[in-house]
This record gives sequence, structure tokens and C-alpha cells, in this order.
Amino acid sequence: MGIYVILIIPVLILSMYVQWRFRSKFARYAEMQLNSGFSGKEVAEKMLHDNGIFDVRVMSTDGQLSDHYNPEEKTVNLSTDVYYGRSVAAAAVAAHECGHAVQHTKSYSWLNFRSSMVPVVSITSNLLQWVLIIGVFLIAFTFNPIVLAIGVAGLILITLFSIVTLPVEFDASRRALNWLKNNKGVLHTSEEHIQAKDALWWAAMTYVIAALGAMTNLIYYLSILFGRNRE
Repeated sequence: MGIYVILIIPVLILSMYVQWRFRSKFARYAEMQLNSGFSGKEVAEKMLHDNGIFDVRVMSTDGQLSDHYNPEEKTVNLSTDVYYGRSVAAAAVAAHECGHAVQHTKSYSWLNFRSSMVPVVSITSNLLQWVLIIGVFLIAFTFNPIVLAIGVAGLILITLFSIVTLPVEFDASRRALNWLKNNKGVLHTSEEHIQAKDALWWAAMTYVIAALGAMTNLIYYLSILFGRNRE
């Protein structure tokens, strides 16, 4: 367990810090009302239409920070606070999710790659925990590495998925911020743009931490598979 503790503690501390900064930033910017008075729904619809996208619907969805783009149903799904909100945070999130819709329309390669991985990753994620537990048990008592090797292969897939997610998320934020910068009707001041950029930066950092966590987990189970943590 020693190697796992050494690897995971810094990642956990960093994760808690990033989550705290992310939530505090969004709470702060959610209180800052847009001078333009646009709601998240209106921001999303305007960005879609400005990019020539008229077949994507903007929907309200339950939950907090549950915002996402569904490429199969072609819907931008915004949480209630974002959908009806008229704040800097709402505008930033709405534009970011529309950034994914623009990626989809333009066949952005990283989004296509990530989307193709989703079905396999979904199945793998549901089974992986049990495969790893059984694999560790077998290698400890029978020295049979086959099941653990299968689990490690699944971890490699999930880690790859986490890494592929990074360019997708950063690019969606870039598209959102470029559009917001060029549309003074939505964000009237440079201060609002800086705040939107800051909010999306910390949101992106949560994906970076998720990728680091996946890599840490992978390294740990690789060390078990290859016997590096055995005395």
C-alpha cells in the first residue's frame, strides 16, 4: 500500500483544492449579473445560431453542474441555474456546452474519437472494480495474473478516455470564449470576459485532476501486476 499512499495523497490534496476553487469561483460568478441581461438559454441559442446551428435544442435539466451536450439527441442540456440564470457563470457554462455542439457540427476529431470510446468505456467502468478486486485476490493467493491484466487493460482504456477528454474540454472553452469576446452584446465589459475565462479555466482543471487520478490508479495496479510492490 505504500506506493499507493505516496501516489494518491498529493492527487487527493490537489483534487480537493481544485474542487474548492472551482465551486467557490462559480458561486461567486453566479452572483454577478450580466449587464446584457441574457439568460443562459438565450446565450446558448444565440451562439448556436451565430455558428449556423439550427437543429440543436437548448433544454433545461435537473441537477447542479449537470450541464452537458448530447450529440445523439442534439441537445444542449443546461442545469436550471444556468438555463434561467442571467449571470457571468451561466453565460460561460452555456457557451462552453455550445462549444461542444460546434465541435460536433465541424466534426472535431478529438470529440469524434472520444464519442467512439463512450460505449466501451461505459461497460468497462461498470465491471472494472470487481475485475480488479478479483484480480488482486488471485495474484496474491495463486500468482495468476490473467484477471488483473484484464483489469489493467480496462484501466488503460479509462485513462486514455480521461486524457482524450482534455483537448475536447479545453477546445470547447476556447470556442466559447472567442465567441463571447466577439459578441459584445452578451458580455459588455472586459471584466465580464475575464470572469468567464476564469470560471471555465477552473472547470477545465477538474478534468485535469480526473486524468491525473486515472493515471495514478493505473500506475498502482501496474505495480501490483509486475510485482513492484511486493516485498
